[in-house]
Amino acid sequence: MSDVLERVEEWSLRGDRVAIATVVATRRSAPLPPGAKMALSESGEVAGAVSGGCVEGAVVKVAEEVLAGGAPRLLHFGIPDSDAWDVGLPCGGEIDVYVERYEP
Repeated sequence: MSDVLERVEEWSLRGDRVAIATVVATRRSAPLPPGAKMALSESGEVAGAVSGGCVEGAVVKVAEEVLAGGAPRLLHFGIPDSDAWDVGLPCGGEIDVYVERYEP
């Protein structure tokens, strides 16, 4: 996580707006624990991860909306265990991710 925070500081110092996404809850199996962070600069740079890859694209899209002036958002991602293998997600867990604009 220190790498993510270092990048946030670097981007902020150069004048970029930054959004931070944080895993705030998990249920069942999840790729990353609560507290995992991903940051996005207005230049399109990304640091960190919130899911190991399966939801990062959706989180980036919401982070871009937040950077454009949108309100912070709480996102929920998950799939029932019974459907997980059918769509190629063997973990079958759920995660909640909070996306907000970073204000130094």
